[in-house]
Amino acid sequence: MIRIAIANQKGGVGKTTTAINLATALAATGQRTLLIDLDPQGNASTGLGIGLAAREYSSYDLLIGSVPLREAVMHSKVPKLDIVPATQDLSGAEIELIDIEERTHRLKNCLDDADGQWDICLIDCPPSLGLLTVNAMVAAESLLVPLQCEFFALEGLSQLLNTVERIRGRFNPTLSIMGVALTMYDRRNRLTDQVADDVRACLGNLVFETVIPRNVRLSEAPSHGLPALIYDHRCVGSEAYMALARELIGRLPQKDMAA
Repeated sequence: MIRIAIANQKGGVGKTTTAINLATALAATGQRTLLIDLDPQGNASTGLGIGLAAREYSSYDLLIGSVPLREAVMHSKVPKLDIVPATQDLSGAEIELIDIEERTHRLKNCLDDADGQWDICLIDCPPSLGLLTVNAMVAAESLLVPLQCEFFALEGLSQLLNTVERIRGRFNPTLSIMGVALTMYDRRNRLTDQVADDVRACLGNLVFETVIPRNVRLSEAPSHGLPALIYDHRCVGSEAYMALARELIGRLPQKDMAA
């Protein structure tokens, strides 16, 4: 099972929107896809139509070891897309995990036990670099970074990359950066173009060619409990995420995607 953490310590960069729509696009290609909502806000769960009352078990229960992965997983409305939902209980998980053995490897151990049930797993991280995100980076093989086209983008990115280096050094030496996805792109704004140029000059081929534009339909879709790709597959936002999914698949080892 290919494991990708979707992370950025800054909030409001389109991280969850990216997680939901990439997971939907991957499932549409026939991949058995698992999305783990590791954000206490639970927005990925809501965006896939999983109401609070339906979340009997969550990623919190998974991390503290009260249920195995198979019991925490729920089917979504999207064929071949399953999700481990999140609840606000996750907010206290970092404190509870402090005294638990192998606290940084809790998620990895759960996924290791379930390897083979899904082809690919996406992990939607919280907007911080705490223990939840560390668990995601230890469990993942690679990292996808949504990066908003704004002035402080590179400053926040450098902090994230430093964290990745620390994770490599202490816990997961094979963790790699799969790519950086530019989000909330506005062609009418000169600053947006400048930021995009600066990011590409700094990171080169790590930056995906596809950029995700600002799009009203992307913002509307979660309120309907649907990914934008289902809510309006013809909108420019959906088309961009489909293109990004094709790029992502192109960066994966093809032998792993043959299933």
